[in-house]
Amino acid sequence: MEHGSALLIQSVVFLGSAVLAVVVSHRLGLGAVAGYLLAGIAIGPFGLRLVERVEDVRPLAELGVVFLLFVIGLELEPRRLWQMRVRLATLGASQVVGSIALIVAAAWALGVDLRGGLVAGMALALSSTALALAPLTERGALRTQGGQAAFAILLFQDIAVIPMLAALALLGTKSAAASFSWTGAAFAAAVIAATLVGGHFLARPVFRYIARLRQREIFTAFALALVLGIAWGFESAGLSMALGTFLAGVLLAESEYRHEIEAAVEPFKGLLLGLFFITVGMGVDFAQLATRPLLILGLIVGLFVLKSAVLWAIARAANLPPDERPLFILLLAQGGEFAFVILTLAVQQEVMPAATAQAITLAVALSMLSTPLLLVLHDRVLAPRFAPAEAREAERPASAKIIIAGLGRVGQVVARLLHASGYEPTILDDDPDHVEQCRRFGFRVFYGDATRLDLLEAAGAAEADFLVIALDDPAATTRLARTAIRHFPNLKIIARARDMRHLFELRDLGVEIIERETFESALELGRAALAAVSGDPERAKRAARSFARHDEEVLAKLYEVHRTAPQAHVSVSNELRDQFARTLREDEEAIAARAKAAQPGQGG
Repeated sequence: MEHGSALLIQSVVFLGSAVLAVVVSHRLGLGAVAGYLLAGIAIGPFGLRLVERVEDVRPLAELGVVFLLFVIGLELEPRRLWQMRVRLATLGASQVVGSIALIVAAAWALGVDLRGGLVAGMALALSSTALALAPLTERGALRTQGGQAAFAILLFQDIAVIPMLAALALLGTKSAAASFSWTGAAFAAAVIAATLVGGHFLARPVFRYIARLRQREIFTAFALALVLGIAWGFESAGLSMALGTFLAGVLLAESEYRHEIEAAVEPFKGLLLGLFFITVGMGVDFAQLATRPLLILGLIVGLFVLKSAVLWAIARAANLPPDERPLFILLLAQGGEFAFVILTLAVQQEVMPAATAQAITLAVALSMLSTPLLLVLHDRVLAPRFAPAEAREAERPASAKIIIAGLGRVGQVVARLLHASGYEPTILDDDPDHVEQCRRFGFRVFYGDATRLDLLEAAGAAEADFLVIALDDPAATTRLARTAIRHFPNLKIIARARDMRHLFELRDLGVEIIERETFESALELGRAALAAVSGDPERAKRAARSFARHDEEVLAKLYEVHRTAPQAHVSVSNELRDQFARTLREDEEAIAARAKAAQPGQGG
């Protein structure tokens, strides 16, 4: 029971410190990442010592990066990744090789042996995926040229970790033959193949079967098991866990369950990523900083200067817009979490002295800690300075971003009309069989309950222009409209209403474009009935047009009554009905009089 109590106490400490530090950090304008880092410093061995062993939580914290790469993979379809192959290779290789070359040269000039300089170069050339992608995502900058270039470099760095770890075995005191294992290589290849085959052929049928159960917790459990299982497999094979889950995310990016999977893992990603940043803050060894301040400071400055020089050259060669270059350089110039892994293995392989590795580790941790502060400097000083005199218009897609909630008898008509007119809406529906069938006809439809906020966010509601609500359930329609208006104020809502009362309910929420689901068909049915009964199709058309105009006036007047005097609804409605009947009779009498006057021999 004591172990359980200790676990509860640690959980309270981590969560409580995170909440407090992030709230304070936001009030100071520093952002969430800075808050997590400060929380780690506060509760760590060099702060209040509420948690002294960083190693106990670091394996769990590293899962934050794993989930982050999985979610990013979900948003990157295979064809987009293939389109990035040239940029991935050229930009990524230029950054990694260029940074290693400069760092090795600087280390050699300072008297460090070539082997130690190469290990330091490999460790310091890498950037923090979590620290770079979190600000890019928050700012919506992943779609910019600079954001895409940064992402390509980060992805290449994750891939480059594999040959770097293999190179450590060659540089170490153990022979390469002893360290290389054909069995290990075969196991790594088998894990990659299993991820590719399972992600493409097996995961979707399992998700489809679970979706039919309509048990959301089981769906979440399988999504988590999938991510953690792939991470475990890649780690066991000596590969990057984050790279494995990114690959799985890419394979599921074209799945109809993409948004539901993203919504399921998003809360865990956020908490674990926060825990990762807390552990980075806890790992800052201020004792070394006190004993060797000039060395640590020199390492940090040298790291930023050398990597910034390489990144500036890359940004210029890639023709990145000038106002995007500062953020691109700043986010990639710091050290990364994989440096800790490389430096630890370098000490174990006796490639680098432990004291040197500790100093570099501290410099990397402090560079990561300084990044949120440098982001504040960028936002408040550099960004306004580098902005062009006339801000470039934000790139927008060729068509508006539209989300349709519901693909039933109404939603299908809306989707078909938009699709035929050149617009490709994102459609959400909670019937897995319906989703699968509609995807065969070319609709971009995804499984999930559109009334959930997390699913709306995963579907891109924050960046969308329109939300068309075509749900069958009036209560669900109202609930979705209320959620969308509260959390996405820039989203224009077009809603389906069951009847007039439901229309008033939606209008009370602030929805402006509303269509009653049966009005047009009922009006057309009434026109057909009047034409058959009266034997006068023209009269029926006139009456239908008059009724449509009259209905608009009725809606306006009854809505005013609904807001000011609801008890008078029935009497006002009856009065308006009688008024329309009189208007219709007067119109028919006027038409008959004009027709009689036009007859030959009539009139004066």
